[in-house]
Amino acid sequence: MGQLLGPDFPSDIALAVSGGGDSMAMLYLAHNWTRVWGVRLWVVTVDHGLRPESAAEATMVAEECAALGWPHATLRWHWDGTGNKMDAARRARLALIDRWRGGIDAVLMAHTLDDVAETFLLRLARGSGVDGLAAMAAERRVFPDTEVDGEITGACPPSDPDRAKGFRLLRPCLDMARADLRHYLRTLHGRWVEDPSNDDPAYARVRVRRAQELLSGLGLDNTTLAATARRMARARDSLRQQAWQVWQEIGQEGRAGVAPTGELLMDRTGFEAAGRETQLRLLAAALQWIASDAYRPRAEPLEALLDRLLGGGGGTLLGCEARMERAQLRVFRELKAVQDLATPMGIWDTRWRVSAQAFHDMEGVEVRTLGDAGWQQVAEKPAGAPPHASARSLPALWQGDTLLACDALGIGPGGTSTLLSKVFSDFLLSH
Repeated sequence: MGQLLGPDFPSDIALAVSGGGDSMAMLYLAHNWTRVWGVRLWVVTVDHGLRPESAAEATMVAEECAALGWPHATLRWHWDGTGNKMDAARRARLALIDRWRGGIDAVLMAHTLDDVAETFLLRLARGSGVDGLAAMAAERRVFPDTEVDGEITGACPPSDPDRAKGFRLLRPCLDMARADLRHYLRTLHGRWVEDPSNDDPAYARVRVRRAQELLSGLGLDNTTLAATARRMARARDSLRQQAWQVWQEIGQEGRAGVAPTGELLMDRTGFEAAGRETQLRLLAAALQWIASDAYRPRAEPLEALLDRLLGGGGGTLLGCEARMERAQLRVFRELKAVQDLATPMGIWDTRWRVSAQAFHDMEGVEVRTLGDAGWQQVAEKPAGAPPHASARSLPALWQGDTLLACDALGIGPGGTSTLLSKVFSDFLLSH
């Protein structure tokens, strides 16, 4: 805790507690630590509503927090039944915590050494590379990318209009075994609940846990697996630094005059000369940055796209399009991913803020893609404007069928579109 939060400890920290053994052990550990160092603890439980016992478990956590003297809140989420259930639950959990945390910057979670080992095996089974096999970080900044429906009941930390975007997710128990935390709980006569899904072989993680006794006999115990995952993390960090250096030499964020285009450009010769691992890393990060996606593309389709690019072609992946042009590689938003996205002025496609005072009093103004219709309304394209293929997916202000503004093509008063994505070189160092 001291290494992650010090030397100047915050006045308030948050802790996510599900009611399971790991998180309840961490509640008692954090209770003792915060009392010594004068830090205020705020506890939150996310009730995903996926099991009938979840509401009672949240109540148990609230009761234990009341006994310890800490404020508690329950965040209730309702799954709409679409998409991957577990992935949707994870995204919703982070988004709800972000909404609840007020001005608190640090949120603790109780992942353990066992979680590191299990995740390593799960990703190994999927054929993951260095990034997938790298150990989860003890600290990372989370930028929730999901708007979710949910209710908050209980105590909420004070809000802060100047709070930083996203929050620090801290995992101080990564070197602790799950068995050690259970022993700590039993010694304290602490409370916790056992999630029945932890014994359901329908879940891959449960099957991995059952196989670990056999693996331990082969020398592949959790401590060894976690140590390997940490070495992979060091290798990943080195590869990120190498890719960052190559980007400084060959890459640039697209601009048309002073207007951002949201695309990424890389010198073709320099890209082709980079090692394959660096090429894959640059391409994957470019796709994630443009799509605002939290997940790196799967290895097989990413490698297939790279092969097409190195052959002088192109393709689409993750809602983006990549094309190898005569002198450069161009990566941009795929038109298909945003062509049906129409919103009032404001945030568009999660990465653009589009607005213009000159049009605020006009009726029926909305943000849509430039598209082919907008491209045809631009009689003369300015020097440095993006080509037709990538320009079509740019945000533009429309009133009915009339194009009002598109900064990159010199239409309108200018300054209507602000790119919200962080600088790509900074993004590359963390992805």
